[in-house]
Amino acid sequence: MTRKQKKNLTRIVVAAIMTFSFHFLPLTGAPRFLCYLLPYLVVGYDVLLKAARGLRNGQPFDENLLMTVATLGAIALAVFSGSGDYDEAIAVMLFYQVGEWFQSCAVSRSRRSVSELMDICPDYANAETESGALERVDPSDVETGSVIVIKPGERVPIDGVVVSGESTLNLAALTGESTPRKVQSGDEIVSGSINQLGVLRVRTTKEFGESTASKILELIEDAGAKKSRSEAFITRFARVYTPIVVFAAIALALLPPVIMLAVDGAPAWRVWSYRALTFLVVSCPCALVVSVPLAFFAGIGGASRAGVLIKGSPVIEALAKTRTVVFDKTGTLTRGVFEVVAVHPDEFDETELLHLTAHVERYSPHPIAVALRAAYFRENDGCSVERVEELSGRGVRAVVNGHTVCAGNIKLMSESGAAPRACLDCHGAGVAIHVSEDGRYLGHVVVSDVVKTGAKDAIAALRRLGVKRTVMLTGDSERIAEIVAQELNLDEYHAELLPSGKVAKVEELLARENRGTETLAFVGDGINDAPVITRADVGIAMGAIGSAAAIEAADVVLMDDDPGKIAVAIRIARRCMRIVVENVWFTIGVKVLCLLLTATGLVGMWSAVFADVGVMILAVLNSARALSTRLSVV
Repeated sequence: MTRKQKKNLTRIVVAAIMTFSFHFLPLTGAPRFLCYLLPYLVVGYDVLLKAARGLRNGQPFDENLLMTVATLGAIALAVFSGSGDYDEAIAVMLFYQVGEWFQSCAVSRSRRSVSELMDICPDYANAETESGALERVDPSDVETGSVIVIKPGERVPIDGVVVSGESTLNLAALTGESTPRKVQSGDEIVSGSINQLGVLRVRTTKEFGESTASKILELIEDAGAKKSRSEAFITRFARVYTPIVVFAAIALALLPPVIMLAVDGAPAWRVWSYRALTFLVVSCPCALVVSVPLAFFAGIGGASRAGVLIKGSPVIEALAKTRTVVFDKTGTLTRGVFEVVAVHPDEFDETELLHLTAHVERYSPHPIAVALRAAYFRENDGCSVERVEELSGRGVRAVVNGHTVCAGNIKLMSESGAAPRACLDCHGAGVAIHVSEDGRYLGHVVVSDVVKTGAKDAIAALRRLGVKRTVMLTGDSERIAEIVAQELNLDEYHAELLPSGKVAKVEELLARENRGTETLAFVGDGINDAPVITRADVGIAMGAIGSAAAIEAADVVLMDDDPGKIAVAIRIARRCMRIVVENVWFTIGVKVLCLLLTATGLVGMWSAVFADVGVMILAVLNSARALSTRLSVV
């Protein structure tokens, strides 16, 4: 609880005790008025001041003016009628302040949850001086290329590359997952993660303001400032609604007595003035004005706890209506890293075939060569590798232990005099690296970009959420695209596309949507697919840790590589919108009912204000539910 909240709670309790105590004092007239005025001012002075400032600034029509007019009017009625009953005026202000206190606590909880989650920028960095000593400095003063030291338990202040040391990093604040990631010399690390074990020396690659943690904080702050259509409607509604109810209350106080005066000469001014004042109290739209923005803010905070960064309330609205999800293949549905998926020898065994292939590719920087070396990592086995030749568009040739070994495509096999055999088991998925030794065909190794673990489950989760179409766009061959689409049970796929072709396909898919009620989301890496991400209704960047470009381009950023988080993001958005709709209909429904009961005299001011404050508390607590999000999609 903040100091201000404690102060307000103390004011409420003191005013309530004072009011209760005065019931036992035999006071009448002016002394009674002054005694009851004291708790009224204790609990309501800030409301009176805000109402006065609103009048002075030309913006009078808000809840502070409504509460001021209603309570001062109730006091005036008690004075002029001679009843001396000031309890209603004080009770109205007390109930209002109790509602404001609950609202303040709910908002603070939401903000505290988000700020604790995103408290990922440390206050210092351990900069290494030329002499090797450590100097604690402000992270913003560290220049790119400097060496910093991160001790166990400290947060990484700036993005960089590990120069020396080994450790594990906790990326929970960035990705929503607590599984540690191992790092060693040469690995990139991002700010905001926590060093768990060893000491790391890191050479910074970005300035503090451009680092991942700073970008994420900037994104969260900007998201809170963007208003959705629902919020904009509520703001416009309140501006129009408040003056209408003020004039309606004036009409309620004047017209019935005038009509009664003309009919039977008994105007009942006091009765209708009391009803008008009660009408003003009930009409206060604070529940609606507060709960809707709070629901969106809590939704953004809850999503960020799950490793999903949503850029503002308008994106939540669009994401909730997603019925088509379009995926880029490489890096989104597949890992984007080549891997050996099959070894088919004609002679030797699988290990020996991999052995020769990896040695031939020993010095090649090509991603396929990296995959082959990873599959056979025992390079220091005493083999002699000489005269390595990169043959453009065909493969690699080398002399291994005195034998000429070729690894490459069919064309290279023909040049070497080997006769490759067709392999029906490969199904055309991936790239076949054929191998020959001294003109004799030895077999082939299939290297492919493999489907991500969990990609199939992610597609199934989207279908359970009511997504009608899942589509894959790729620049790969038709055959490879077909195999991936079948494995993942996608509805459509389009292959051999250039970036401009992807945009054209997204345009076609957008034309099929029911605009206004359905939206299309495109999921890509956020850099190469920037034109498509921009064109889609909702652009989603996958695995964007360390990529400032991805954070800038997309509407939604998934801070890890898990495609299952797409369904999580949609579910969070729909839950948030469901809470918003609940609040709107509930508050308006109860408000209209209370106004009708008040205007007809069926409820008094106590009952009316209790109902009004109760509605506000319930709506605010309902909005706070958006902070709590389950990661599983059922």
